[in-house]
Amino acid sequence: MHKLSLTAATICLAAQLTTAQIKLPSPSPGASVMQTVGTTDITVTYSRPSLKGRQPFTDSFVPVGKVWRTGANGATMFTTSTDLMVNGKTLAAGSYAIMSIPSQESYTLIFNKNKSVTEQTYKQEEDALRVQLTPAENSEKIETFTIGFSDVTDSTAKMNFMWANAKAAADLKVDVNTNAAANVDKAVVEKPDDAAVLQAAASYNLSKGRNLDQSLSWIDKSIAKQETYRNLFVKSQILAKMGKYTDALPIAQKALTMGQSSNDAAFSFFKDGIEKSIAEYTAKVPAMPAMKAGKGKKKA
Repeated sequence: MHKLSLTAATICLAAQLTTAQIKLPSPSPGASVMQTVGTTDITVTYSRPSLKGRQPFTDSFVPVGKVWRTGANGATMFTTSTDLMVNGKTLAAGSYAIMSIPSQESYTLIFNKNKSVTEQTYKQEEDALRVQLTPAENSEKIETFTIGFSDVTDSTAKMNFMWANAKAAADLKVDVNTNAAANVDKAVVEKPDDAAVLQAAASYNLSKGRNLDQSLSWIDKSIAKQETYRNLFVKSQILAKMGKYTDALPIAQKALTMGQSSNDAAFSFFKDGIEKSIAEYTAKVPAMPAMKAGKGKKKA
């Protein structure tokens, strides 16, 4: 009876602590890792079990060859702000539960649409994507299950799953140019009268040689809102990119004059570029045709 009463008291105490939302230590503490790859924000939220003398991927602890929630407690969550490629396959922007099937020869990585999925409720028909990873051996033993990112560039990264002496990595890739172009177009739609946004959007398109007619329209609107040596220089560059050096030259010259009198400390970073552009445009402006001898003279 005493034992029963103690158990009931323990249960009541646990319920009270839960209701009170008191933060207590967890055997598998929660963690979150966020990585930006180019224009894409990727976040993984999961719970981290530790070995504590056990060996994972055995029949008694995280069985091999069976679906695993890839962590502890609730489902491991993966969120990407844009579409991305995982091992060459497309995963649409959104949030997914990460499940996996670990084995010695192959590690199946699963992105499941059911964000509250467990091993018992998992359905393959709810998968958004499955890819195969090749497990490798870690040089050091990892006590606590870890998901992290490495080899990050402006468009690629590796997402690593590490535990004990095992490691599996997924190759991630984002289409930076497509995403950046979409961000530019969205920014102009949201702030169509912002001179700085219009200038930045026109500059991006110029750097990619993209939609120059639209870029010229944007920079003209930026200049109309607030004329500066910066947006004048951008306009001269767009015109030059379109082969209109005769139009580009006087605008670049005006940008230089305005910059020199602007008292803007940042102008020193633009000065050489503007002067070089003026020299380039001058060299490419067609020479004025010489007047023919006697042209314009009245006959005697």
